[in-house]
Amino acid sequence: MFIDGVEIYVRSGRGGTGIVHFRREKYVPRGGPDGGDGGRGGSVVFQVDNKLTTLSPFRHKHHYLADDGAKGGGNNKSGKSGQDLILPVPPGTLVYDVDSGELLGDLTLEDHRLVVCKGGRGGRGNSRFASSTNKAPRLAEKGAPSEERNLRLELKLIADVGLVGAPNAGKSTLLSAVTNATPKIAPYPFTTLQPNLGVARLDVDISLVLADIPGLIEGAHQGVGLGHEFLRHIQRTRVLIHLLDGMAENPLLDFAQINSELALFDPDLATKPQIVVFNKMDLPDVQARWPEVQKVLEKRDYETYAISAVAGTGVKPVLFRARQILTELPLIPLTKTEDLPVYRVEDDPRAFEIERASDGFIVTGVSIERAALMTYWEYDQSARRFQRILSALGIETALRKAGIQPGDTVYIGNHELEWSE
Repeated sequence: MFIDGVEIYVRSGRGGTGIVHFRREKYVPRGGPDGGDGGRGGSVVFQVDNKLTTLSPFRHKHHYLADDGAKGGGNNKSGKSGQDLILPVPPGTLVYDVDSGELLGDLTLEDHRLVVCKGGRGGRGNSRFASSTNKAPRLAEKGAPSEERNLRLELKLIADVGLVGAPNAGKSTLLSAVTNATPKIAPYPFTTLQPNLGVARLDVDISLVLADIPGLIEGAHQGVGLGHEFLRHIQRTRVLIHLLDGMAENPLLDFAQINSELALFDPDLATKPQIVVFNKMDLPDVQARWPEVQKVLEKRDYETYAISAVAGTGVKPVLFRARQILTELPLIPLTKTEDLPVYRVEDDPRAFEIERASDGFIVTGVSIERAALMTYWEYDQSARRFQRILSALGIETALRKAGIQPGDTVYIGNHELEWSE
C-alpha cells in the first residue's frame, strides 16, 4: 500500500550513569577514585534509502525508542554507548515537528541523514571530579535525559516527469504501457487513488522516472478530492505530460481547469514545461476531434501529440521529447537541509522562570531541570554541587528576591527541595 503521510513518536536514549567507586586492590590501602563514565544514549536518525518509495513501514508501528547508554564501571571503565536508531525513509521525505509545526528536514539525497533526537550525554564518574583539594570525591553524575518528539512525515515523490490530467484520461494506462508499474486500471473515473512511480527505459542507458498523479478535479488546490495530498507530488517533477481524454465532453475545458488548479496550488507549477497529449486515438470519434483540438492548442503555443495508450501508438516520441526537454533544463541541485540558510531563534538553555506555589516556589528551565535529573542526591558532595549550579545560574539570587524563606519547598522538575540558609 502507498503511504505518503504518517505521524510517529520518537525518543532518543538516556545517557548512562557515572558511578562513585574507589580502587580496591591488595596492598593498596588507599586506592583513588576510579568510577567510570556512563555511555552516551543512542540518537534517532532518519536516513534516505533509495530502494524505498513509500512510508508504509511506519504504518503499523508509531513509537520508536533508541537504546539508553550503560552505566560506568570501576577501574575507569566507561559504559557502553546506546546504539543509534536508524530509520530508513524514501527520498522526498519531509520531517515536521507536530507540536511546533517546524520543518526539521527535507530528505532528498541518497544516504542523507537527519538527527531528530540526540542521545543524552553519559554522566561523569567520580574519577573525573578528583582534584588536588578533593582526592576522594563522592560525586558523580547521572546520565543526561533523552529527547523526544512527535513527528509528521510527508512524502513528495521525486520523478523526472509527472503525468497529470482529468480522471480517466488514461494516465495509469500510459504508465503501465511504458514501465513495469502495475497501477489499477478500469474504465471509470478515480480508478487511481494513490500516486504511482515507474521507470521507462528509452535506451540502454537512457531512462525516465514517471509519476502518475491521480486525476485532479475543480477545487483540488483547496483540498477537494484529496487535492493537497496529490498535488504535492507534482512539485518535484521537472516536466509535465498533460493527458487529455479524447472521449471527454470538453477536453479543452478540462485542460484549462487543471492548469488553473496547478497554478493556484503552487505558482511554480504553472512555469513547468508541459507536453500536451491527446489520448485514445484508437477510437474513430477521437481521431475526428483531434485536428480541431490540435489547432486550438498549437495556437496557444503548446507542444501537442496524439497517442493511444492502450495500443501503445505514438507513445515513444512523447517520451523522447520529454527526455530532450529534461536535458535542456538547468539542473536544480537538491541541497542538504543543514546547508540551507534558515534562521531560527534558539531558546537560551540557561534561562529560567520562577513561579510562586502555595508552599514554596516552582523553578523551570532547561539547564536547571537537566542538572536536577543528573544529580546523585544521596551524596552530599553532589547536592552541594547542585547548589553551586543554582548560584551560577542566578536562581539563588532570584529566589531570595522573590521572598523565599527557610523551610519553603522548591520544586524543580520532579524534585522537591527544602530551602535552608
